[in-house]
Amino acid sequence: MNDDRTLLLLDDDDIFALRMAKALTARGFQVTRAATAAEALASAREESPEYALVDLRLPDGHGLDVVAELHAIDQTTRIVVLTGYGAIATAVESLKRGASDYLTKPVDADQVVAALEKEVTEKATPGETREFTVPSLARVEWEHIQRVMTDCGGNVSQAARVLGLHRRSLQRKLSKYPVNR
Repeated sequence: MNDDRTLLLLDDDDIFALRMAKALTARGFQVTRAATAAEALASAREESPEYALVDLRLPDGHGLDVVAELHAIDQTTRIVVLTGYGAIATAVESLKRGASDYLTKPVDADQVVAALEKEVTEKATPGETREFTVPSLARVEWEHIQRVMTDCGGNVSQAARVLGLHRRSLQRKLSKYPVNR
């Protein structure tokens, strides 16, 4: 296996991580999995990966902090942030901290590989934001509603109160498919 295709996969969702690891291994990456920020950083300090796929929501911290640490360990590591709850502010912040791209779930292995191997034409200076795909306002709203629903354990009435919506309005929004970027 080619050593320059090492990839650190940090995601606490075991099913997703296992499937993504298998798919990326089949595409020629040597994948090391981690479920916590501490595991990922320990692994990166031991042997810095060429690529990293980092989830934002972690049981022991935030993915943005991991991005900054990975970037501090090795500035050449190509980091892609992955999250189920995308937000423009988070995307911009992840890029400022050293990520090269930002993807929202659901995502497949081909999208991940494309983001990891995207041609970098010029090196960004620290603090400079790079070009990335901005999700539409409708997509951001849909993802926010999904996050609130998850936080409320699927309780529509409770989520409607948190969102400041009428329950029926929320039900109508939930019945729609996710909006594309």
